[in-house]
Amino acid sequence: MSLWPVYTGASAPHDGIGRLPAPPPWRDFDGGPVLPTPAEDTDRAAASPDRRHRACSYRPGDETVQLVNAALYLRRPLLVTGPPGSGKSSLAYAVARELRLGPVLRWNVTSRTTLRDGLYQYDPLSRLYAAGRAAARELPPDGDLQDHLRLGPLGTALLPYGRPRALLIDEIDKSDLDLPNDLLNVLEEGQYEIPELVRAARHTPAAEVMVDGTDERVTVSRGRVRCRAFPFVVLTSNGEREFPPAFLRRCVRLELHQPRDAHLESIVRAHLGEPGPYARELIDRFLARGTEGELATDQLLNAIYLTGAAGAEAGSLDELAERVMPYLSRTRDDADAF
Repeated sequence: MSLWPVYTGASAPHDGIGRLPAPPPWRDFDGGPVLPTPAEDTDRAAASPDRRHRACSYRPGDETVQLVNAALYLRRPLLVTGPPGSGKSSLAYAVARELRLGPVLRWNVTSRTTLRDGLYQYDPLSRLYAAGRAAARELPPDGDLQDHLRLGPLGTALLPYGRPRALLIDEIDKSDLDLPNDLLNVLEEGQYEIPELVRAARHTPAAEVMVDGTDERVTVSRGRVRCRAFPFVVLTSNGEREFPPAFLRRCVRLELHQPRDAHLESIVRAHLGEPGPYARELIDRFLARGTEGELATDQLLNAIYLTGAAGAEAGSLDELAERVMPYLSRTRDDADAF
């Protein structure tokens, strides 16, 4: 369909993000002055060999491609639900690589995470100590507020970049009950305030603040940040909790399942090349065992790689494959049998 030309799931990066039409009028943001998107750097975006490899080898299904494009067109967050190992986190890196959105901003959520953690971090104690050291040495004050404040992943993603940034909010279902609701206003309005800078704006109307992941600084005027291009936001969930309806209606929702048959084989091929006879046997065994309990695709990849490198007898290879593909959980009927 001509409606979905931006993200294709192809492995080669391209400038398809430039083909995005204008946003819906209710999602048209006007923050400024416009900042240049960080230079394309997929190695830096992935930040580790694992993420770099997954970004290059990710193979989305048709539904995934369609809903990623829906989120891009509508300027809405993409809530991705699925079991461990189904590719939820890898999706953000794959989209950022293909569309050249720059380094992925990653926010790992825990039960203690608050909205402010994602927006910015401020250390008043370090500012106090710096001012005290300067006073003791009779030096000019070294306690400038902006030197002790750094934007978080969400705060950085909402800067007025000319192109969308990619933001991964990982495991949102592990958050405190209030976090999804706290996110609503920020994601809906595409803006936020830093109270410490707002209070200081009378004397310091513009502050040079460090951004997430680097020591680079951006200018924040009067403590207020508003986006220009709404970021591509991926929120991942293992499906362990329900979210408020008000939160869900503001997201494009994608449910991932463990890949099957030809899709699974294409994933193996992307990671490890053409599967040999024993690898195909392991794929069939993995698919059969998947009806009895929860397995993750990376367990299969580990088994194929390890048995291919082991050079042992077939019986030993079978035992080795079983040991690296244990069930993450059992189906209810199977668990009741024990």
